[in-house]
Amino acid sequence: MLAVTQVTAGLQASHDNGEFSGIPALLGQEFNLSTSYIVGLFASFLALLFFLALGIAFLKYGNLWLRAFLSGADISLVSLIRMGFCQVRPPVIVEVKVMAAQAKLDINRQNGISTKRLEAHYLAGGDVMKVTNAIIAANRAGIDLDFDRAAAIDLAGRDVLDAVKTSVYPKVIDCPDPQRSGKATLSAIAKDGVELRIRARVTVRTNLEQLIGGATEETIIARVGESIISSIGSADMHGEVLENPDRISKAVLSRGLDAHTAFEIVSIDIADIDVGENIGARLQADQAEADVRVARAKAEKRRAEAIAHEQEMKAHVAENKAALVLAESEVPQSLAEAFRRGGVAIDASDS
Repeated sequence: MLAVTQVTAGLQASHDNGEFSGIPALLGQEFNLSTSYIVGLFASFLALLFFLALGIAFLKYGNLWLRAFLSGADISLVSLIRMGFCQVRPPVIVEVKVMAAQAKLDINRQNGISTKRLEAHYLAGGDVMKVTNAIIAANRAGIDLDFDRAAAIDLAGRDVLDAVKTSVYPKVIDCPDPQRSGKATLSAIAKDGVELRIRARVTVRTNLEQLIGGATEETIIARVGESIISSIGSADMHGEVLENPDRISKAVLSRGLDAHTAFEIVSIDIADIDVGENIGARLQADQAEADVRVARAKAEKRRAEAIAHEQEMKAHVAENKAALVLAESEVPQSLAEAFRRGGVAIDASDS
């Protein structure tokens, strides 16, 4: 009804002003009015959706955003919404960022512990909480450890927080380690043949500069054990080692066994040393027994050869006797043959 009234009023006005252009012009005006109304309605609907989404997001992340804002953690509400879509746990990132801000760490968006860096490390499978705790501990201890290096150590599979703690408080390693090798002592033999059983304790500090790519505790244990055995083996008498065990520690420390490892050796202490068997005397006894067995074997060989030679000589004697008997048996036959032929003359004077 309103549209009809507007059309009628438009026709009357156009006629009075002498500008009447027909019904199509009025229809175009009505169409423009309807389009503007639809556009406005659509814009209002979009605005309503925006404010509705903003309200839902604020209800879900408002508490986290407010906590970050009050702590100066520099995390926007948009970043929290983005974390939800990127499968990142916003409470973890907020907790870490608040810890870093309260610890007065550099959290600027260019070179510091930014929100995007934390998200990237989280998505890469790293432990952002442990990395941040390690950086805070290193900062308190005066150790130079930035976020990039700590994240690299964490992604390499090393415990970065334990590494920082070991840098501050040195760690003690047993050599040998019963849990790894099943042996409680190292066995070494001095030049006099006496066995010494030793147990050492190695104090190490983590070297953060070489933690990535550096050898682990197993390498330290193997190198120290090898050096201890070598040092004892170069001693002339086992008594020298018992009198001065520190000579082993000094000799081992002077070799730089922590090269290319993730640790720095602070000290090597001989915890226990015992005298074992007299390996040299046992070896000599075993050698003497072996020599006796060899001599017996050689004598038995010579006896067997003599017996064999004797049997051969007896066989030769029997053969010669048989030949003699054969020859003696042929003498009467030869004499009889000679008599038969008359080739044998008998002297009468002989009778």
